[in-house]
Amino acid sequence: MHPARKQRLILVLLLVGLSSAAAGFVTYAMRSNMDYFYAPTAFAAGEVPFEKRIRAGGCVVPGSVVRDSDSLDVRFAITDGREQVEVVFNKILPDLFAEGEAAIVTGKLQQGGFVRADQVLAKHDENYTPPEVAETMQNKANCVGDAKI
Repeated sequence: MHPARKQRLILVLLLVGLSSAAAGFVTYAMRSNMDYFYAPTAFAAGEVPFEKRIRAGGCVVPGSVVRDSDSLDVRFAITDGREQVEVVFNKILPDLFAEGEAAIVTGKLQQGGFVRADQVLAKHDENYTPPEVAETMQNKANCVGDAKI
């Protein structure tokens, strides 16, 4: 093999190897930032991993919102029309958060069977439902109460 050709081959193989390593590192780094969406039915079936960052969504169950008078702690339940999951949140809720409306929470499932949320997203108007929630909510009847999904 000609020396120049051999040198080009080594360079190409080195670039392919470095590119593959970089792609592997990026993929590995992104794995820790992925949030998987689960409906309340998946919680009841035991499909949700503990202490891993997840998203859950559905309608806020009317009458389930309980606010602590001494802190920002709020407890509420979300449902997909079949099952419910309890959520604990200790920050200020979005202005459009309401009972009977769609919401998505991001947090971790705790050993007590509730989600400790670090973010709550509320439906922002009557014409939009987040895609994750729309998939779990087949029709208006699935949402407990007078919600408009």
